[in-house]
Amino acid sequence: MNDGAHHVAMVAGEASGDQLGAHLIAALKARRPQLRFSGIGGTRMAAEGFEVNVPLDRLAVRGYVEALRHYREIMRIRRRLGDALLQERPGLFIGVDASDFNLDLERRLKLAGIPTVHYVSPSVWAWRRWRVRRVARSATHLLAMFPFEPALYAKSGLPVTYVGHPLADIIPLNVDKVNAKSQLRLPSRKLVVALLPGSRRSELEHMAEIFILAAHRFRQEIADVHFVCPLATRETRDLFEATLHAHERTDLPLTLLFGHSHEALAAADLALVASGTATLEAALFKTPMVITYRQSALSWALQRQMLYLPYVGMPNILAGERLVPELIQGKATPAALSAALLDLLRDTALQQRQIHRFREMHELLRQNNAQKAADAVLSVLDAGRA
Repeated sequence: MNDGAHHVAMVAGEASGDQLGAHLIAALKARRPQLRFSGIGGTRMAAEGFEVNVPLDRLAVRGYVEALRHYREIMRIRRRLGDALLQERPGLFIGVDASDFNLDLERRLKLAGIPTVHYVSPSVWAWRRWRVRRVARSATHLLAMFPFEPALYAKSGLPVTYVGHPLADIIPLNVDKVNAKSQLRLPSRKLVVALLPGSRRSELEHMAEIFILAAHRFRQEIADVHFVCPLATRETRDLFEATLHAHERTDLPLTLLFGHSHEALAAADLALVASGTATLEAALFKTPMVITYRQSALSWALQRQMLYLPYVGMPNILAGERLVPELIQGKATPAALSAALLDLLRDTALQQRQIHRFREMHELLRQNNAQKAADAVLSVLDAGRA
C-alpha cells in the first residue's frame, strides 16, 4: 500500500475547526496509528501530530468585506494546496467547516478521484439553501453536527452522518457555578455576568464598545454585579482594554481572561454573547443569555438579503423559537442590550425555561462525537481503497 493511502489531508479555517480537527485526529490515530495528517490547521491539531503546512489564521476572516480584502491571498493558498494534493494523492481529504474555502477544493479533488469528507454542514438551513447542491457535488460524505441537518440533504443523494457536537461531550451536563466562581476568584455573592464580544479583531472592532457601554448601563441599575470577559488573543485583549480607556470605563468591576471562555460561562449567572459558537457554549453551560451581533454595514446588507430564518443564534434554531432574546445590527445598542439583560435578570421564569431547554439540547447533541466521526471517516477511507 503506498504512503498516500495512509495520508489524510485536512483544512481547518478557524479556531473552532482547529478544535474539531484535533478531536477527530486523536480518535483516528487511536484506531489507525499509521495514519499521518497534514494541511492547514492550528495549534490544537498540531498537538495531535498534524503537520501544519499553512497556519489557519491565514484563512480566519469573518464577513464579506473582510474576506474580499484577503481574497487573492486565500485563492492563491487554495490553488497551491490543490496542486500539491493532486500530485501527492492522499487517501482522503477532510474539510473542517470553512465551506467558502473547502467546498471548491473538495470538488476539485473529488473529480480527480480523491474521496472528500466535509465536516460541519454549511448553514443551509438558515441561508443560501442552494448550497445543498454545491455540498453534494463537492463531498463524498458529510458529517453533520445537528440532528435536523441530514433531512436537508435527503434528496441530494449525499451520504450524511449525524455525529453530534463535540462541545456537548466535553461540557458536563451539570455545572457547579459556585465552584466555577471560586476557581476564577470571582465574588461568590455578586451577580456574575459574562461578556463574550467575539474571538476575532474584526468582531471586537464592532462590538467592544457596545458591550462595555451596555455593562456600564447595567451596573447603574444593578450595583452588586461583577463582569467577566474572556478574550481569545493578546490583540483582542489590547483592543478591548483600549476601548475601556477610550470610554473611561476602567471603573467597571471586570475580570479579563486570556481564553477560558468555558470557565467564564460556567461561573456566570447571565451572559451577553456575540452570535457564533459561543452561544451554543453558553447553552451547554446552562447560562441564561442575550445574543447580539454587529458587523460592517456592507457585510450585513449583503448577508441580510439571503437570510431565511427569523433568528441567528443556534440555541434559537435548535429550539425552533425565539427562546433567547436577539439584538442584531441596528438593534444592538448599549441601552437595548442593557435593558434585555435586566429583563432577563428579572424574569426568573424565562431563565428557568432557557435552562430547561438548554439541558434538552445538551442531551440531544451528546453523541460521542469523535468516535462517530472517526467511524464515518474510516468507512470513506476504506471504500476509497477498495
